[in-house]
Amino acid sequence: MKAIAFKTPGAIDRADSLIDVTLDKPAPTGRDLLVKVNAVSVNPVDTKVRQRPLPEGSDQWILGYDAAGVVDAVGPDVTDFNVGDAVFYAGSLVRPGTNSEFHLVDERIVGRKPANLSDAASAALPLTAITAREMLFDRLNVQNPPAQGGDVILVIGGAGGVGSITIQLLRALTDLTIIATASRPETQDWVRECGAHHVIDHRQPLAAQVAALGLGAPGFVFSTTQTDLHYEQIVELIAPQGRLGLIDDPEGGLNIMPLKLKAISLHWEMMFTRSLFGTPDMAEQGKLLNEVAALVEAGKITSTATETAGKIDAATLKRVHAQIESGTARGKIVLEGF
Repeated sequence: MKAIAFKTPGAIDRADSLIDVTLDKPAPTGRDLLVKVNAVSVNPVDTKVRQRPLPEGSDQWILGYDAAGVVDAVGPDVTDFNVGDAVFYAGSLVRPGTNSEFHLVDERIVGRKPANLSDAASAALPLTAITAREMLFDRLNVQNPPAQGGDVILVIGGAGGVGSITIQLLRALTDLTIIATASRPETQDWVRECGAHHVIDHRQPLAAQVAALGLGAPGFVFSTTQTDLHYEQIVELIAPQGRLGLIDDPEGGLNIMPLKLKAISLHWEMMFTRSLFGTPDMAEQGKLLNEVAALVEAGKITSTATETAGKIDAATLKRVHAQIESGTARGKIVLEGF
């Protein structure tokens, strides 16, 4: 089968940063599904893992997490899927990725693909939707708001993949007033299309812009990117006893002491945690994806795919990795077919 691998970690502009390879078609065991991959999307985690050392004992590694496709074979312990089922999912950090014609994935983290979306549009959703849904309802606990500012949330990085679906889920599932950040006219228009009530510019100080809206201090802040650059402003603008969630990796770490005076709680979201540790509630991710599919089919949310870059091959993936690393991507970039 065709696949795209990296052998040596490093910059994307190297000739061998990603290469086309041919591998044996794997066979499912246990609770695994073997999925014929029809479409994938690219996430910032792909670019980060590409720059890290290979897993111990490996001479190459297949990247890719988001995928949409069709079940080609099932392991003997599979209970929820059959050959021919259309599925979408976000894979695992510790298993070979979805940038391959066929891919093994545990059925517990797989959902049924939205019936009204193409494979490409569906592939844009899993990782970001899981991240957003877990952050909002498992980490920030938005359904149980703090005493002050519990009706307002600030989403920093609203135009990215996670920000885009976060805004949609907030509109579909809550009554919160949504402030989102975006810095360019096209990205500001995009976050409004996704459902943001107010848009501010994250290249300018955030606290003054939030205060000028007259909504009061937000009880929730979800920082999807560049938390280290905005941290001081977040601490200033968030309500006492507010909740701060983040998913990025702040440069130099994060000093939590400034959070103490306001009793701000800090919440990390890592959507790979359940599959990485095989947690008892691992199957919640499959259920979550089925809920996302139902929301899509009901017309309450839509795909955040903004570009189909081309076929799933090394040359196209290199171009998309470079675009992701530039920080200018809007929504999700997908690839379709081999």
